[in-house]
Amino acid sequence: MSDQRKFIHSLLVGFLLCALVVSMYIISSASDFPFVQLGIHPRHIDGLLGILTSPLVHANINHLIDNTIPLFLLTLATFYFYHDVAFPVLLTGWFLTGFWVWIGARPDAWHVGASGIIYCLASFLFFSGMIRKHPPLLAISLLVTFLYGGMVWGILPVQTDISWESHLYGAMAGLLLAFIYRGQNP
Repeated sequence: MSDQRKFIHSLLVGFLLCALVVSMYIISSASDFPFVQLGIHPRHIDGLLGILTSPLVHANINHLIDNTIPLFLLTLATFYFYHDVAFPVLLTGWFLTGFWVWIGARPDAWHVGASGIIYCLASFLFFSGMIRKHPPLLAISLLVTFLYGGMVWGILPVQTDISWESHLYGAMAGLLLAFIYRGQNP
């Protein structure tokens, strides 16, 4: 695939994912349905669906805005620089993060938002570049560090109203996936 086609494909995937997240927010804002129940409720049966749906649900407009730009940029970078493994990384990271949150997060809260996926993609991009030691991919690792290095504080239980567990488990999933896919063509 040519670089131009790969870039257009990456833009399209990033745009469609963000459009899905924004559409879900618009629908939830116009509805009386308690969309938070599509989040993850750890170790409760009613929270299992959230493993698949929680990244699509956001608590408020600020939460949505905070997640949309990094989700777009990190999805774009993952699909452009790791085209051959991007879909498995995104889907496996999505599921692993959600499952680990369901297993290990605070059970007294509903966990919503795309930040677990964001942490997964940032972690994957960072560690995959470091593991592969290929100069362009190392440059992406450094760029992720420059743009999102402050995210490391998000994995600490500092704010009780933020699912730091999603951040932590997302970062762990990204690291694991960087090792799993280290030998495959990006």
